Amino acid sequence: MNYDLCISNGTVYDGTGADPKQADIAIKDGVIVAVGAVTGSATETIDASGMAVTPGFIDLHTHYDGQASWDSDFQPSINHGVSTVVMGNCGVGFAPVRPADREQLIRLMEGVEDIPGSALAEGIAWNWETLPEFMTALDAKPHTIDFAVQVTHDALRVYVMGERAVAEQQATDHDIAAMRQLTREALEAGAIGFSTGRSDVHRSADGAWTPASEASAAELAGIAEAFQGLNHGVLQAVNDFDLERTGDAFDREFDLLEAYARASGGRPFSLSLMQRDFAPDQWRRILRRAEQAKAQGIDMRLQTAPRGIGVTTGLQCTFHPFIGFPSYKRICHLPLEERVAQMRDPVFKGQLLSESSEPLAGDGTPVPPIVDALMAAMDYVAGKTFLLGDNAHYEQTAEESVLSMAQARGVSALEMMYDLLLKDDGRALLYFPIYNYTDMNFDAVHTMMTHPQAIMGLSDGGAHVGTICDSSFPTYLLSYWSRDRKQGQRLSVAEAVRRLTSDIADYCGMSDRGLLKPGLKANINVIDLEKLRLHAPRMVRDLPAGGQRLLQDATGYRAVVVAGEPVLMNDQLTGRLPGRLYRAGQ
Repeated sequence: MNYDLCISNGTVYDGTGADPKQADIAIKDGVIVAVGAVTGSATETIDASGMAVTPGFIDLHTHYDGQASWDSDFQPSINHGVSTVVMGNCGVGFAPVRPADREQLIRLMEGVEDIPGSALAEGIAWNWETLPEFMTALDAKPHTIDFAVQVTHDALRVYVMGERAVAEQQATDHDIAAMRQLTREALEAGAIGFSTGRSDVHRSADGAWTPASEASAAELAGIAEAFQGLNHGVLQAVNDFDLERTGDAFDREFDLLEAYARASGGRPFSLSLMQRDFAPDQWRRILRRAEQAKAQGIDMRLQTAPRGIGVTTGLQCTFHPFIGFPSYKRICHLPLEERVAQMRDPVFKGQLLSESSEPLAGDGTPVPPIVDALMAAMDYVAGKTFLLGDNAHYEQTAEESVLSMAQARGVSALEMMYDLLLKDDGRALLYFPIYNYTDMNFDAVHTMMTHPQAIMGLSDGGAHVGTICDSSFPTYLLSYWSRDRKQGQRLSVAEAVRRLTSDIADYCGMSDRGLLKPGLKANINVIDLEKLRLHAPRMVRDLPAGGQRLLQDATGYRAVVVAGEPVLMNDQLTGRLPGRLYRAGQ
C-alpha cells in the first residue's frame, strides 16, 4: 500500500498508559491505518529511531477565542506537542454577540485573561453573531491544529440580558429559557460544552464584576438542562470559593456547582483545583466534596496543573514590583531602553527605593485587592520569587529565592529585585508562584494531579499573555515529572502521555483521537525525550496593534503531526495548516 506518511522505528506510547513498544505507524488520508511492522511505500517518512511517538496532546483549558480569528499558528501551544485545544473556558468568549456589545466582551477578556484590548479590537474579524456562526467563521480560516469551542456564560448572558447582565441583576425565567435554547442550538452545532466563571479575581478591564460571577443556582441549572438528551458535551467552572467562604458558606457554593452539574443529565463536569497560600487547605476540602459528588453519581473531574501557577514579572510584563511606585510611574511610558537607563541612575534608584507603592486595585481597574496585599509584603513575595534561568526551573528551594539572595548581599528584598530586573538590559524575568507552592515544593501538586478524579488543565493557553506562559505544561510534565525531578515522587512517561491524551479525549468524548490505533485521526507527536527541554519565557511583540505576549520555546519535538501532516518539524513550524474545528457529537 502507498501511504501518505510513515513514522518508522519509534518507541510508541499509545496513550493507554501501557508500556511502550517498537512500531511503525502508517497514515493515509489523515487517519492512522496501521501500527506495527509496516510494509509498503510512503510519500513522506519520519525516522523516529530512538524517539517517543505519542498521540497528539489535548489542552482542555485555553483562551484562544480571539486569537484564532486572526492567527493560524496557535503558538505557543503547538510548540509543546498540542494538536487539539479546547477554547472558551472560565465563561469568557466572543459569541453570541451583537455589534453594540463587542467592546464590552473585549473589555471582559482584557480584564479577566490579560489579553490586550487593542490587539483584540484590531484583530477580531467579528464576522459572526451567533455561536454556530462563530464556529463556522473560525473553521473557514486555516489553522495548524484542531480546536473545539465552548458556550461561554458571560457572552451568552450579555446577549440575552443586555445591560441587566452587567448590572448584577438576576436572570428571569424568560432569560434562563432563552439562554438554555441558545446553548442547545450551539451544542447541536458541535460546541463541546458550556463554561462559567465564579471568581472574585476575575474583573473586566474597567474593574466590573463579570456578568455571570454571581449567577443564581436556578440560572446555572436552567442552562445546564440544555444538555439533557444529548450524548456529548461537558461543563466547566472556575471558582475560588472566596476566602471568606468557610464552613456552611463553602458548602452552599459547592452545592450550587453540584446542582449545575446534576441538571445536565449526567454530562461530565470539571472544576479548577489549586493550592492557595491564603487558604492552604481549601484544595483538600474541594477534593473531599468532589469525592462525595462522585459517589453520588456526578461525573466530576478536577482540573490540575503540573507546577506552580504563577506570575512572570519583568519590566516588559504586565506586573512587576515597581509599577505602583511614584518614581517608576513617571517613567513607565518610556521605551524599555530609556527606562533601564533611568533606573540605573543611582539617584533615581535611591529615590524609588525610599518610596512606597501606591494602591493598584480599586474602582475602575481589573487589579484584584490581593495585588496590593502582596506589594505590602515584599519579604514574603521575595521568599517565593526565583530566577528561572534558561533551562526553566520551577521547583526551587527557599535558599534559591530572591530573599535569600538579598540576605546574602545584605540588601533589602526590594533592592535585590530592582537589581535583578535590570539584568539583560531590562529583559530579565522573575517567577513568583502564587498558587501550588505554599510548601515550597510540588508534593501537593503531585497529590492533586494523581488523584483519581484529576484531569490535566489550567494552562490558559492564549491568555494572561503579559504575565504567564503555561501553555508549556505538556513539555514540563514530560521533561520534569518523568525525567528531571530529583526529590519526591515522579510519573512514568507512559502515565504522563496518558494524562495528556486519552484521559482528556475520553472526558471530552473525542472518540476519534487520544490513542495511537488504526481508524483514529493521525494527530501524533515524535519526541526526543532525552533532549526535551523547556526554555525560559521570552517577550515578543507580534499581536495586532503592536501588542506583546510571552512565548516559551521547547527543544526536542522532532515532529508534531496533525491529520497526517507535519505542522512542526525539529521545533519549527512547517507552514502547513490542516487544523480544523472539532464539532462534538458529529
